[in-house]
Amino acid sequence: MEISRKKLKDEVLKRIKYVKTCVLARELCLLARTNRAVLEPKDVHDLCLYISGLCKEAGCEEPSELCRKAAEAVLTDETKYLELCAQSCKKCGEARMPAPKKSTYVA
Repeated sequence: MEISRKKLKDEVLKRIKYVKTCVLARELCLLARTNRAVLEPKDVHDLCLYISGLCKEAGCEEPSELCRKAAEAVLTDETKYLELCAQSCKKCGEARMPAPKKSTYVA
């Protein structure tokens, strides 16, 4: 019984970390991309750097680096920013965490 409880705890903590990093990063990225017309480049820059940090915390080095580069590009070249941002989102999507198992039961 104790082993299954520990296993479930580990799965829950892993899921919490995923939501704190990956899910938050994707939501913030979507907000920045869909509202970039009303945001200043500096706002997008700061947000992309924050998102890059979330990706790095999750262990996703490549999306983090692409997002960091996009943050720098948004200040000078919007086309390059959009390209880098799209690449980062694609890489992020490739590393998605699988859905948790629904069959775990702890009494």
